[in-house]
Amino acid sequence: MKYILALDQGTTSSRAIVFDHAGSIVAVAQKEFRQIFPQPGWVEHDPRDIWSTQAGVAAEALTKANVRAADIAAIGITNQRETTVVWDRATGTPICNAIVWQDRRTAGICDRLRARKLDRVIRRKTGLVIDAYFSGTKVQWILENVKGAKARAKAGELAFGTVDSWLIWNLTGGKVHVTDVSNASRTMLFDIKKGDWDDELLKIFGVPRSMLPEVRSSSEVYAETNVLGTPIPIAGIAGDQQAALFGQVCTKPGMVKNTYGTGCFMLMNTGTKPIASKNNLLTTVAWRIGNRTEYALEGSIFIAGAVVQWLRDGLGFFRSSPDVEALAITVSDTGGVYLVPAFAGLGAPHWDQYARGTIVGLTRGTTKAHIARAALEAIALQVMDVLNAMEADAGIKLKELRVDGGASANDLLMQLQADLLNVPVVRPKVLETTALGAAYLAGLAVGYWKSQADIARQWQADKHFTPAMKKPERKRIATGWERALGRAKSWEKA
Repeated sequence: MKYILALDQGTTSSRAIVFDHAGSIVAVAQKEFRQIFPQPGWVEHDPRDIWSTQAGVAAEALTKANVRAADIAAIGITNQRETTVVWDRATGTPICNAIVWQDRRTAGICDRLRARKLDRVIRRKTGLVIDAYFSGTKVQWILENVKGAKARAKAGELAFGTVDSWLIWNLTGGKVHVTDVSNASRTMLFDIKKGDWDDELLKIFGVPRSMLPEVRSSSEVYAETNVLGTPIPIAGIAGDQQAALFGQVCTKPGMVKNTYGTGCFMLMNTGTKPIASKNNLLTTVAWRIGNRTEYALEGSIFIAGAVVQWLRDGLGFFRSSPDVEALAITVSDTGGVYLVPAFAGLGAPHWDQYARGTIVGLTRGTTKAHIARAALEAIALQVMDVLNAMEADAGIKLKELRVDGGASANDLLMQLQADLLNVPVVRPKVLETTALGAAYLAGLAVGYWKSQADIARQWQADKHFTPAMKKPERKRIATGWERALGRAKSWEKA
């Protein structure tokens, strides 16, 4: 009996999941790691924490599953995207902390790029809007601010990678420096139509080509790792959101999934043609299998599940994240309260890096429960904004929304989502679709699964949420949300 091991390196924790041939979970191991906040708006990770926790949970998952390394047919990797690591090629030592996707320190660099009217060329080649979210400005910042980094990069001594590249470097003892097209497409350095790093973009950001990983497809054998004691092929890589799209079997154009993690990420498969967004969404590579590259439209929401963590850790509203549902359900509405969780600016479709979190509509009668419900409503309302933009871009009316990620286990949130979108929401049996997508990509590469059709037959729904809210109520909530957004926007500039 063989299995697939998925390494799911996330923003707040590293996970490893062992899957069987039916796509069912055999064992999970997870470990949180330190979040570093050196200044307001800055978010960092120690790359050594990322590696040590990921290596630790990989071994732990095998022990829990009671399987040997020899029983693993392949390893698939999925990762928090855009988070930027730069390390010494000779020693493998990071030259500074990783700059996390949520970090806003490069907002000024983005302003200068826009002032130079470079947004059009960047948009045309990469499908991305200029924002501190992406890796390009983060690498530029490291080269300009870490002593000696620029000279060392020019001399070919430094390597840059997103988290997938960093993991593979460590899994192979520094022998292999690769990434896949889905991760490369999130750097602002990659031409998504040509499928390669772009010299003009590298010049704009001042990044030497010698730093970059080789770009490969999302499903192939890249290398073997001996870290678990027996050589195992590493055979699948995809950024977390693209992996979730694949794990949800959204392999036909027009199919949409939304992942409720630290942030919220909605992707629509658009097939082999990239659709340029007119509504501030991103055009991104979904995956490449063989010679076939598929694309997606994406709406990125920076703060989703993280708002619940904030209520838990920052305000002490409850002891564990799932408790938010029990608290929020004690009131029938928010009592007119709106919470805009723009802690790291606003992502799609607003792209306001100077927006900040806001709570409006408070009265003397407001309770913790109202604020908790407003937080859940805010997650669903941000998704509504993205879906409206997506339907306009693609000219497709959504038939259903497939959901996954930790917060999708919250029934109240899922019902609010169906109500506010007026679209059925479908939750699958396996919620770990990000890890499952990475497993599927790896399994396909080694023949563990024969075809995408094989995989599609495995997808099963767990629960359907049917819209029940009346139109006037939906409209009232959406109108109030627009007003609340207006209060949060451009706050830092004021």
